Amino acid sequence: MNNQYVRREVFCRNSCHELKRFWEREIGKQACYRESEEHRLGRSALRKLREEWKQRLETKLRLRNNPDEAEKRTNVSSELPASPTDRGAEVTPLEAS
Repeated sequence: MNNQYVRREVFCRNSCHELKRFWEREIGKQACYRESEEHRLGRSALRKLREEWKQRLETKLRLRNNPDEAEKRTNVSSELPASPTDRGAEVTPLEAS
């Protein structure tokens, strides 16, 4: 662009302050928007869901890489009763009284 088409404005003291106030307001608006967005994302359940899925995937990968560990887990879980009714006729001393 040629210099003859460039418009140069000379700012006097008042217009400089107006320009400064304008940009301060714009920056303030952006700061408020950013804070509200961070607050909204903090309340979101998305982060928690991502962490849960990440843990699930890590567990699956770990079990896929170590099949011996998977067998141990299934053996331990099959040996433990799932609920008190699964124990059958076992009666503990506290239950007999």
